[in-house]
Amino acid sequence: QVQLVESGGGLVQPGGSLTLSCVASGDTINKYAAGWFRQAPGKEREFVAAISSSGGRTYYIDSVKGRFTISRDNTKNTMYLQMSSLKVEDTAVYYCAAKRTVRTNDVYTQKFYYADWGQGTQVTVSS
Repeated sequence: QVQLVESGGGLVQPGGSLTLSCVASGDTINKYAAGWFRQAPGKEREFVAAISSSGGRTYYIDSVKGRFTISRDNTKNTMYLQMSSLKVEDTAVYYCAAKRTVRTNDVYTQKFYYADWGQGTQVTVSS
């Protein structure tokens, strides 16, 4: 089990950028695949991006491809979501999640795979 804490959210204008961080504790993060999800008011929590435990493979939903980049620094036990060209529809609470796995190049896009979640960080895109 790993504890996750997100940070970096805030208010940004359309077209702006933000970088979210997710710091893990309680275990070494290189044993875990990771993902970012988001939940807008009145909507289901949806998958945004995933990264394998090795960092060698990533996956994105179509609506963020070319705008968001997921990455990780296992030496710092930290995952990141760099977001650029932000749109109003990106407004949501963003959550990081981790899944312990021995499959170093697998990515996971479904919520039910993930046992460990952060508390979320609010991202608001508005003019």
